[in-house]
Amino acid sequence: MVDRAAPVTLRRKERAEPPGTSMADQIDGDLYRKVLGRYPTGVTLVTGCPDGEPLAIVIGSFVSVSMDPPLVGFLVGEGSLTWPRIESTGSFCVNVLSDVQADLSNAFFHRDGDPWSGTGWEPAPSGSPLIPSCLASIDCSIHEVDDAGDHVFVVGLVEHLTHVDEGSPLVFLGGRYGSFTEPD
Repeated sequence: MVDRAAPVTLRRKERAEPPGTSMADQIDGDLYRKVLGRYPTGVTLVTGCPDGEPLAIVIGSFVSVSMDPPLVGFLVGEGSLTWPRIESTGSFCVNVLSDVQADLSNAFFHRDGDPWSGTGWEPAPSGSPLIPSCLASIDCSIHEVDDAGDHVFVVGLVEHLTHVDEGSPLVFLGGRYGSFTEPD
């Protein structure tokens, strides 16, 4: 049984390391990005609606965390200006993009014009934007937020789920979008 009590938001202090002792000081940043760019990720829009204003962040680090209780998570850069506004609502909705929605991802990533135009979004039970044309939408209350280097790891308690039965997910690999074909 899932405890539906008020969400708990925690922030843990970063572990202090003496200057020059971090592994990051020994790893070339360009090589790091190139190596990790060989790992495919799904593409999602994490949405919220503070003060009635729909907001979204393109996220490629979405992950299932737990079945009992049902928890999902993602990472967002500490420098994000959008995440603190979504976080202030206490909830978010993860919209899983399909392989025909690369333009939608780019519209939010590059913030060209009104990225919400034509999405047909509707409020999820939390009030966060749910985009019906996406493969799935996962509406969550914020369960926990932890520091993770230059990112924060957000964990959400799943409150509501929707999905469509057809379609392939949008995949990001090596700096490009692609798709996944399910085996027969």
